[in-house]
Amino acid sequence: MTVAIVGAAESDLGVTGKSILTLQTQGITRALADAGLTLADVDGLATSGVSRFSTPQLAEYLGIAPAWSDSTFAGGSAFEMYVARAAQAIEAGQCSTVVISYGSNQRSARSRSLGGVQESHLPQAQFEDPYGPLFPLSYYAMAAQRYLHAYKGDREWLAEVAVAAREWALLNPKAFRYGAGPLTVEDALAAKPISSPLTVADCCLVTDGGGAVVLTSLERARDLPKPPVVVLGYGESTTNAGMIAADDLLRPGSVASGAAAFAMAGLTPSDVDVLQLYDSFTITVLLTLEGLGFCAPGEAGELVASGATRPGGSLPTNTSGGGLSYNHPGMFGLLLLVEAVRQLRGECGDRQVADAEIALAHGTGGIFSTHATVLLGADR
Repeated sequence: MTVAIVGAAESDLGVTGKSILTLQTQGITRALADAGLTLADVDGLATSGVSRFSTPQLAEYLGIAPAWSDSTFAGGSAFEMYVARAAQAIEAGQCSTVVISYGSNQRSARSRSLGGVQESHLPQAQFEDPYGPLFPLSYYAMAAQRYLHAYKGDREWLAEVAVAAREWALLNPKAFRYGAGPLTVEDALAAKPISSPLTVADCCLVTDGGGAVVLTSLERARDLPKPPVVVLGYGESTTNAGMIAADDLLRPGSVASGAAAFAMAGLTPSDVDVLQLYDSFTITVLLTLEGLGFCAPGEAGELVASGATRPGGSLPTNTSGGGLSYNHPGMFGLLLLVEAVRQLRGECGDRQVADAEIALAHGTGGIFSTHATVLLGADR
């Protein structure tokens, strides 16, 4: 592979009171500064979540005229998809420097909704809405219920995911739950029920925030200030729009996206040093660990309970604190990439994974609808 990420940064996070475009601009200018570049260098732009015309609106706001752009909307996995598209565009000569960005002010603007599927105008709404589901929460709860039933597990398996995320967040001063103190399994189990078997502790945060990453050719990257992070492989899978169409709730699209990414990179799960997995809900992490091949089906709960994903564990996962305890501004996929880059550069301070050479970032969008995996490597 001949493309690398050369800049990565967050916007302001938490409760900002800033507009979406302001947060986008913060992330972009900070990531470009991190790369030793400026807006004048950017000829490729990928984003979503601004409006129906996300990329043109953002480009106009920034005062740039990109030769290549992408505004594919696939929920939280879109940003991992953009890495693939950007790498292909750079290798094809369509552009030389791509910024992938995101921003949301959903907490400040109180724009987050848990309405039914009619919001998405999906035809299956007529069959699902009579049951009053919370979108997307009740659908992930259904997957969790199926998981625990099929594998004879209990809610402690889910709670362990939230506990591990909090331990990482306590090492990250930018985390929304930094300073909140440890979360215990007992705390998670006693939290307010939302949609059985999920409680508040099983659900991602609702915050403002965003960020950006910058990609260019590996040859050019080696002349820039920061160590390049090489794009080694990628894969994606789109499986369903609504849960009524999902063939098997326990076989997510990460099975296909992960297999494609590992094949392209010539790697296996045992080669990965640090994982950044979309954790919209605790069940998302368990199913993604299994789908990507880090354990067999039904084994993720015990894997997390063993401490493998916590600080000091054998499979460091969501080292920023994840969407459960760090930040979750509507879509989390971009911030997965930011943390992966920082880990491979060795920039993470107290939460740094020693000798991290290979990182995996995996985004999940919709209700287990879209899946995208990216493998990144330090340029040694």
